[in-house]
Amino acid sequence: MEETTFALPATPKQIAYARALALRNQTLLPWDVQQDRQSLSAWIDAQARMKPAKALDSLPSSKQVAFAERLARIKRRAVPDECFRDKGLMSKWIDGNR
Repeated sequence: MEETTFALPATPKQIAYARALALRNQTLLPWDVQQDRQSLSAWIDAQARMKPAKALDSLPSSKQVAFAERLARIKRRAVPDECFRDKGLMSKWIDGNR
């Protein structure tokens, strides 16, 4: 007798959780992974272990902001608004205004 195995479809809860993980990690959820329960479970396990991409990592530190504001007062200038949204820009502004 020939034994055949059928892959079970992924549950709606699995797919919803996988989509949330994909959004958190800023990655794509492959279509072929969504087709069966076992491969989706393996994908979820791998994504759950990943460190989430944080929007706060790109923001300047409080020490950077304080130093830039102190420099701005001394130089009688304003720190550009875009510098408060990006750590690299803040660093460049500080270096240019020392």
